[in-house]
Amino acid sequence: MARQSTLAGIAEYTEDHVRSLDWKEHIRTRPGMYIGRLGDGSQFDDGIYVLVKEVIDNSIDEFLMGAGKKIDIRLDEKSAVVRDYGRGIPHGKVVDCVAKINTGAKYDKGAFYRTVGLNGVGTKAVNALSGSFSVESFREGKVKRAEFEQGELVREYSPVPSGERSGTRIRFTPDESVFLNFRFDPSLVEERLWTYAFLNHGLRLNFNGQVIFSTEGLKDLLAREVNDSARYPIIHIKDESIEYSLTHTDNYGESYLSFVNGQYTHDGGTHQSAFREGILKGLKEFFKKDIEASDARGGVVGAVLVRIHEPVFESQTKTKLGSTMLTPEGPTVRSWVVEFVRETLVNHLHKNPDTAELILKKIRQNEKERRDLAGIKKLAKERERKANVHNKKLRDCKQHFNNPKSKLGEYTQLFITEGDSASGSLNKARNVETQAVFSLKGKPLNCFGMTKKVVYQNEELNLLQHALGIEDSLDDLRYNYVIISTDADVDGMHIRLLLLTFFLQFFPELVRKGHLYILQTPLFRVRTKKKTLYCYGETEKLKALDELGRKAEITRFKGLGEISPREFTGFIGKDIRLDRVRLPQAMKIKDHLKYYMGKNTPQRREFIVSNLVLEPVDLAGQEG
Repeated sequence: MARQSTLAGIAEYTEDHVRSLDWKEHIRTRPGMYIGRLGDGSQFDDGIYVLVKEVIDNSIDEFLMGAGKKIDIRLDEKSAVVRDYGRGIPHGKVVDCVAKINTGAKYDKGAFYRTVGLNGVGTKAVNALSGSFSVESFREGKVKRAEFEQGELVREYSPVPSGERSGTRIRFTPDESVFLNFRFDPSLVEERLWTYAFLNHGLRLNFNGQVIFSTEGLKDLLAREVNDSARYPIIHIKDESIEYSLTHTDNYGESYLSFVNGQYTHDGGTHQSAFREGILKGLKEFFKKDIEASDARGGVVGAVLVRIHEPVFESQTKTKLGSTMLTPEGPTVRSWVVEFVRETLVNHLHKNPDTAELILKKIRQNEKERRDLAGIKKLAKERERKANVHNKKLRDCKQHFNNPKSKLGEYTQLFITEGDSASGSLNKARNVETQAVFSLKGKPLNCFGMTKKVVYQNEELNLLQHALGIEDSLDDLRYNYVIISTDADVDGMHIRLLLLTFFLQFFPELVRKGHLYILQTPLFRVRTKKKTLYCYGETEKLKALDELGRKAEITRFKGLGEISPREFTGFIGKDIRLDRVRLPQAMKIKDHLKYYMGKNTPQRREFIVSNLVLEPVDLAGQEG
């Protein structure tokens, strides 16, 4: 037996504490390792959508291997069905492929290549995390079926004759003991399916009766992304193993979508950085001048897809490519992508002089803006340096406090609040290791239609961008979660809109990358002497009254400052409710900002009047 310590405060550690989990237990005990966050289905990256993705990925791989050009996907609030028309799982291995870890044909380079799923985990994780899961494999005129509950095989059927086409059908319902109060949002799945279509032109996706299809791949993707804001026709280049598209817009900064073998690499990686480097080298070579990176790429919106053998990702969720070698004997992924982009971009500009002229015009515009900002930025940095000494606008987390230039951590959060009372409550309630608070003074400036110059001239906005670390590049962002935390009244909503305008106007990529959130705080406290419930809306309040009785005391919170630090601890801890600010692919940022934050247009007045709801007021019994 291992020696047991009797020292006070040290937990006992013996051989009895060492456990070996089987594959199902491991996945169910540590789901975050396999699917990231759990969530309730309200956010794009919630775990239930990763389950759908893992199943569809297998069907996409069949398409990539030339087996099946159609996938049927059906979704309701609680379950999903995916049917492909590929080769079907060999009948003798159906159960193993969905219930035996590290089992699959993707270890065989002859059966699959340039695939995402190389670890033999995907559908096993779906199976283990589903309350019910079934698989049907159609091959050679027969169908083999197996059914599972929480990863445990409950029924296996012998192959029987079938008239259906070859392929695989998987049905599953996520386990409600793992995913609490979840609900599938079809719009979030549709967004992912459009990405699949763009990455696999020629693939037909039938989703809840809708056909999702693309003929020109990444060119269609970028056209949907930039709408009518492109400064010149989209450049679209593709080869067997690499495809990219790019254009310049009037947006600030750079925006990229990158993919590996059909997998969206949300956090970029080797191929995305190489794509950016290739653009810069290509423009320098074509224009025969030394161009600053920010001048060359300022306003660029681009997408890149690489198809490589055995990609290496930095996590099971595959959001960042870590591969270095293209093949054991060949070049690195970086050098291959850089050279391909440089050469093809130069060739394209030689063949399209009108596009080249428009790019040069944009580069010169960026150069002028950079020079105009140089003096202002110097003064702004001096103001920020003095502000750090003399005010307490930013209460930093310990991860950054001793090293203000440290990069973002996975769980770091910055709460942006207005006023001393709200920031005071948050500051006392926060986890000082990972949570920071930035206190605004009054309402931020409505910066719609203004240039980047205003960010440096306005003290509040300047200090906010410095606190976030995004002055020079989003690569230096210091917090993974940027959380707008305002009161649930008219003033609070106005401040929220002004902050959203600031981020969308000058840092849209921060929003696109999923870093911007809205904090939900309870509107009501319903309590008796024995129990207290916090409610985030009228429906929850009515349920609380049903549970506690109609005589329970009801408190309506109007501001964050009214919530005590002790109460706040429960709202910003493990049960924190956040709404991620999402940008649908078809959304025109400039038009939306003009509509909501521009001058009071007749269209907006008409919308307000048409949607005005007058609430009847009972004056009976009131004095006067």
